[in-house]
Amino acid sequence: MNKTYKRVSTKAVLYWLVMSILFFDIVIQGNRLLDCALETDAEGSSRQEQNAGQDQTGGNDAMDSDPYCDIIRVALTFDDGPHPVYTPMLLDGLQERGVKATFFVTGENAEAYPELIERMRKEGHLIGNHTYSHVELSAVGEETFFKELEQTSQILEELTGEEILFVRPPYGEWNKEIEALCNMFPVLWDVDSLDWSSKNTQAVAKRVLKDVEDGDIILMHDSYLSTVEAALYLIDVLTEQGYEFVTVDELLFD
Repeated sequence: MNKTYKRVSTKAVLYWLVMSILFFDIVIQGNRLLDCALETDAEGSSRQEQNAGQDQTGGNDAMDSDPYCDIIRVALTFDDGPHPVYTPMLLDGLQERGVKATFFVTGENAEAYPELIERMRKEGHLIGNHTYSHVELSAVGEETFFKELEQTSQILEELTGEEILFVRPPYGEWNKEIEALCNMFPVLWDVDSLDWSSKNTQAVAKRVLKDVEDGDIILMHDSYLSTVEAALYLIDVLTEQGYEFVTVDELLFD
């Protein structure tokens, strides 16, 4: 009985010794993190005071002049194309501005206008899958939906020579079953321009400018003249505010 009691006591002592060491280590690390946070906060306050005396004429000009700030980035994405008239107009405007975008195209439109898919690829835009005929998952079921994705990826891979890695499901409908079947990353959006509901260029642009923030994915459709005009206007305005335009893969994985 006494021997057993002594063994238990020894284990208990060792246990509490280890726990005490861990406790004090956590306290020390916590104090270090707190000191670091306070130091960072002090540096940030100092930079804000310096910036307060500088001329701030644009929405994000002060951020651009501060070497400690990260680049603010957004991704323009266009669904349902390519369109035989408006997509070339959009590509011209993007090329003039040196901007890269992401196009989620349907398989039937890619088949109809393969030269536009080839131009997108050559000019450095990212091309994604938007099903073959813009079907809604809940309306057609998983089997048909997956077949449309497969068919579209095959068409695009033959046209571009590249594997298609990104998909935007029409109407944003997606589920884990479909995700398990296909080797593509689903991409939704943060800001919906609702460009399909208005042909007013300024209204479309204003809606995006009101909501856009750093890191956002903007949803548009290259099927309307008003969208092309709004998109190019947005690029000009946001570029002046310090935004950089990237493709969704850069935004998600860089």
